[in-house]
Amino acid sequence: MGEIRKKKLLFVFVSICMLLLVGYEARPFNHIEMNGMISVAHRGASNFAPENTQSAFRKALELGADFLECDVHLSKDGELIIIHDDKVDRTTNGSGYVKNFSLAELKELDAGGKFHTAFAGEKIITLNELLDEFYGEVGLLIEIKKPSKYPGIEEKVVDLLSEYKDLNGIIVQSFDIESMRKMNTLLPELEVALLMRPSIQSLSSQKISDLTSFATYINFNVSYVNKRVVNQIHNQGGKVLVWSTKNQGWVDKAYQYDVDGIITDYSIWPVEAPIQLVLE
Repeated sequence: MGEIRKKKLLFVFVSICMLLLVGYEARPFNHIEMNGMISVAHRGASNFAPENTQSAFRKALELGADFLECDVHLSKDGELIIIHDDKVDRTTNGSGYVKNFSLAELKELDAGGKFHTAFAGEKIITLNELLDEFYGEVGLLIEIKKPSKYPGIEEKVVDLLSEYKDLNGIIVQSFDIESMRKMNTLLPELEVALLMRPSIQSLSSQKISDLTSFATYINFNVSYVNKRVVNQIHNQGGKVLVWSTKNQGWVDKAYQYDVDGIITDYSIWPVEAPIQLVLE
């Protein structure tokens, strides 16, 4: 196996090797092939460094991820802010809704200390800052969070992405189907993805045909999808990414379903391992 392929496999499967430390019987490395699947770092390498920060994104790139996944909200002054929650309370030393802070105020918050003291002082970043550093180096999967709460956020994302001539390797996703339909209308050359809630029984062939008419990817929690649905999406020309429910067998299930990629934050690692490794 060549060095490039080894690096691509590393991001997902080194975690399986580490499970040996906690008694899980992992399959041999060469048994679980990526088979063309891409690896997506969920909020960066978010079990190694504070989620959605430069440290997490840099670590994911170092570990060989194919894509960095991030979440976007709007600040009070209309800046595209990378953070998962609509409030800053969980991941920073602040309190309140992102939309009630200006960019300058958000930059005053500590986005790393709650994860580990080694990351104290880590800053919240903007989508523009992420693109400045990582565009062209790795794929980017950008999730617009709750777009209905941020009128005009699609236009702001489009305005920013339109500054880049080549949008290959950039995907924008959301749980909001109409928001992604709008994104496709505003910037047809951009790939969009739909995040699906656990109601696949209502995902008829006709519905899949409609969704794949504008969305390149239809993405699922791996527990709420099956091979039949994946096959139907592929037959309509679409692709599928899955994310984990922290079940140790989820990578095997994704492989069996023949999905196109895996979104992971190393949730199946031992709790102590990621912090220890990132500090070495």
